[in-house]
Amino acid sequence: MISLLLILLPLVGAVVAVAWRSNLSRPQLLPVFGLLHTALSFWLLWHPPEVEASGWLGFDPLARAVLPAVSLLFLVCAFYGVAYLRIRQERPNRVFVALLLTILGLLSAGHQARHLGLLWIATEAVTLAAVPLLHFNGTPRAFEATWKYLLVGGTGIALSLLGSFCLGYASIHGGGDGNLTFVSLMAQGAGLSRPWVLIAWVLLLVGYGTKMGLAPMHTWKPDAYGEAPGIVGALLAGGVTTVAFTAILRVRAVVAAAGESAMADQTLLVIGLFSMLVAALFLLGTRDFKRMLAYSSVEHMGILSIGAAFGGAGVWTALFHVWANSLTKGALFLSAGNIRRAAGSAAMDDVRGMSALTPRSVAIFVTGMFAVTACPPFGPFFSELRLVRVGFASGHGAATFMFLGCLLFAFFGITRVVFGIVDGRPKPAARVTGQRFIESAGVILPPLALLGFSLWLGLFTPAVLQDAWTAAVNQLYPTP
Repeated sequence: MISLLLILLPLVGAVVAVAWRSNLSRPQLLPVFGLLHTALSFWLLWHPPEVEASGWLGFDPLARAVLPAVSLLFLVCAFYGVAYLRIRQERPNRVFVALLLTILGLLSAGHQARHLGLLWIATEAVTLAAVPLLHFNGTPRAFEATWKYLLVGGTGIALSLLGSFCLGYASIHGGGDGNLTFVSLMAQGAGLSRPWVLIAWVLLLVGYGTKMGLAPMHTWKPDAYGEAPGIVGALLAGGVTTVAFTAILRVRAVVAAAGESAMADQTLLVIGLFSMLVAALFLLGTRDFKRMLAYSSVEHMGILSIGAAFGGAGVWTALFHVWANSLTKGALFLSAGNIRRAAGSAAMDDVRGMSALTPRSVAIFVTGMFAVTACPPFGPFFSELRLVRVGFASGHGAATFMFLGCLLFAFFGITRVVFGIVDGRPKPAARVTGQRFIESAGVILPPLALLGFSLWLGLFTPAVLQDAWTAAVNQLYPTP
C-alpha cells in the first residue's frame, strides 16, 4: 500500500542520517524527507485509498483527518531545524536528526494503526525516541526533565498496555476471539464484557491521557517543554500529543459500541474541564514563558477532550482544533525558542524588553499569543467558537460556561507572561546575549509560515479538510 511509504520514508531518512558523515549538511535531510512525506500525505488527503477492513495498518478516515497536519508541522519545523542546528554547531546532530525522522515515521504508524497492540507499540516507541531530544541541551535541568518525561510517560504507557490486555479479555470473555483490531472490537460491540470494557477504558484513558498531557497526568509537560529545544517542543505539542488523542477516539468508539457511550463521554468531559481549570490556574502563576506554553498545551488537550465528549459534532470540531492548535502552537514554540536563545533565560524575572532585541520573533510570539487564545481571525477562534455552539446545542450549557470561564482566565495568564517579557528595557545580561543572536530568515520564516497557515485555516477552511473530518466522524460513529 502506498500509505506505508508514510512510515517507511522517514525511517529510511533516519538510517541515511545515521550514515551521513557531514555534521554540517546532515540537517538538510530533514526538509528533504519532510517534503516527500508532506507531499504524499496531502496526495492521500485528496485521493484517499481503499483500506482493508481487517488490516492492521491503513490510511483510514481518522488518519486522513489528522496525519497531514502532523506532516505539515514537521515540514515547517524541518526548515527551522536546518537554521537551528547551524546555530548549534558546537553539538553533534547525528542522533538529533535521525530521531526527528524516526519520530515522524512512528507517528505515521501510530495514526494508521488499526490494531490496539500495534498502536501501543508505535506510541511507546515515540516516547523512547523523544528522550534524547529532550536532553539535547545537556543541562542538569534538561536531564531532570528527561527523566521525568520518561518515568511519567512510561507509567502512562504501561497503564495503556494493561488496558489493552483488559480490552482483549473483554472480547474473549464475551465469546469473541480476542482480536484487537478496532474493526473487530466494534463489530463485537454489545458482546464485549462490560465490566472489563469499563476497566479497560479507565486504564486506556489514563494511559493515553498521560501522553496527551491531560491533568492530573500532565506533570511531565512543564519540565519537558521548558527545557527542550523549541523545535522539539513544537513537535511534542503539535504532533506527539495528537497520536494519543486519536488513540482515545478509537478506544472510545469501541466503548460506545459496547453500550457505554454515556459513561465515556462523561469521563472525557470531566477530565477535559479539569485540565482546562488546572492549566488556567498555573498560567496565572507561572513566570516562565516556555512553561507557559506547556500549560497552554494542557489547556488545549482539555479542549480536545471536551470536544470528544460532545458527540459527533464535537469530534468534528476537535479534529478542526487539532489542526488549528498544532499550527499555532508550532509558531509559538519556534518563536519562543528564538527569544529564549537571545535572552539566555525563559523566566520573567530575568527577561524583559525583548521587543528591542528580537523584534521579529516577538511580533510572531505576540501574534501567536492572540491566535492561541482564540482571537479572530485565526484557526483556534473558529474551532473554539464552534465548540461553544456545539456545547449549547447538545445540552451542555453548564459545561460550556465553565469552558468559557477557563478560557478567560487562561487568556489573563498568557497575556501577563507574554507582555511581561516583551515590554520594558532589556536587562544588561540579556542585552549582551541578544547581540549574538541574529534573526535570520531561517529562524523567522518557519514560525511566520505556521501563523499564516493558522490564519488560512480560520478564514478559508478547505472543503477537502471538512470532508475528511466528516468521514472520520462517520467512522467513529457508524450508523446502524
